[in-house]
Amino acid sequence: MDFSKLNFAVDGDSITQGDQWSAWVHKLLGFATHTNVAVGSSVWYKRTECVNGTYVTTQDFDDPDFAGISGGWEPTDDVNEMQMRMNNCAVVHIQRFIAGVKKGEFPVPDVFAFAMGTNDAPEKAGCAERALEGKSLDGVDLFCEAGAIRWCIQTIAENFPECRIFLLTPIQAADPGMNRKNRVVCENIERIARGLSVQVIDTFGGCGITEKFETEGGEGRYLRDGLHPKENGQEREGRFAAAMIKSKMY
Repeated sequence: MDFSKLNFAVDGDSITQGDQWSAWVHKLLGFATHTNVAVGSSVWYKRTECVNGTYVTTQDFDDPDFAGISGGWEPTDDVNEMQMRMNNCAVVHIQRFIAGVKKGEFPVPDVFAFAMGTNDAPEKAGCAERALEGKSLDGVDLFCEAGAIRWCIQTIAENFPECRIFLLTPIQAADPGMNRKNRVVCENIERIARGLSVQVIDTFGGCGITEKFETEGGEGRYLRDGLHPKENGQEREGRFAAAMIKSKMY
């Protein structure tokens, strides 16, 4: 496979934004381009929250009054800031990405990788079997994780039929409780991916980053704070993802 002729794009949260694991994939496989639309603190699904008595719901990217996207996470009572935070989800990221491709801002992807779920709330998991019902995306619940995963994968596949899609599971954190939660995320990712016949890269169970060598709130072997990879952790995850993508491309 000649990766130098292929365009690589990714979406994710703070573990993906900027030049982290996906930059290693780009470097190791020699992709022609690397488009990264990840934003820190993001989740898969749309949300509604109450701020000072005002209910704020995720907008669509093409809404006339679209407020933008914010990766903020510290407590705030600012309604506009919360609107931008509610817009920080994979559904809106993909809407923005497709709009950018149509405008020529991003190249058409040949390979697209998602790395989402670390920030997802357990009560938003949804039901994978229900999310997979029907052939159309009409009626899919975008306010739960399972529905949003299906929508994002199928939307990329519908817009870019030749694109190969990969889903990375969350990496392990230092906190065992977070890892228990992320196992549910992994199950959703695996079930939806199987239903849509796309590839899963098991970074949770295969990249070599494990809670056993990490410190909650401090620096460990691969994580700088128990959650976000240091440079060696970024390389570790990137090398694993690159090897998996290379082995699964045909």
